[in-house]
Amino acid sequence: MQLSSTTFIPRPQWRKRLAIEPRWRPEALCARETLSPNVRAWLTDNGSLTARLIASEQGQFSVKRLHQGWEVPLLSERRLLDLPPRQLALVREVVLLLDDRAVVFARSIFPITSLNGSLAHLRRLQNKSLGAFLFKHPGMRRYPFEVSRMPGSSAYLPSELRQPEPAWGRRCRFEVSGEKLMVSEVFLNTFTPWKTAPSMHRTQRSKVKTAFTSLTQ
Repeated sequence: MQLSSTTFIPRPQWRKRLAIEPRWRPEALCARETLSPNVRAWLTDNGSLTARLIASEQGQFSVKRLHQGWEVPLLSERRLLDLPPRQLALVREVVLLLDDRAVVFARSIFPITSLNGSLAHLRRLQNKSLGAFLFKHPGMRRYPFEVSRMPGSSAYLPSELRQPEPAWGRRCRFEVSGEKLMVSEVFLNTFTPWKTAPSMHRTQRSKVKTAFTSLTQ
């Protein structure tokens, strides 16, 4: 990347690197008998997870940012995004809540080269939903999912979200306006919507539209 004298050069934030990354596999390689129909429906749903959580009507949806800083992404993340070894990215970690109950941990990777033009504002999401932006953006492209069954004690999860039971996670690469970013989502044991498939009825769509508007304002 060519940097001019006016280019923003971030200061990297050093955190302890993961000794062992979760094992991510293409969703197509997961045997059907491994996943119950409802778990598969949530893990492989191509719609907005934010919208589906709102439509589940299991509590007031909100987002809480846990961490944001400039880092070199993990090895598998660099490979997924085709990044060179030492290129910095903005790493954002949040928890999705229903009635203040943490249900999903999400980690987003924004390469430094992606945060320009129409995507520059993604540096300032704070406690707003990334999904509410992505799924309203014309021409957004979402690549196939990778999934992982990780220990609840995995260092991939923040310490306050670790749990005794294993957790299902998914991640994928997005392209928006020709720029790449990655989002991973880990479903915690408090994620009660597993019991229902992620369908959205007509009467719920207006609620989701209204919620999306408030989340992006």
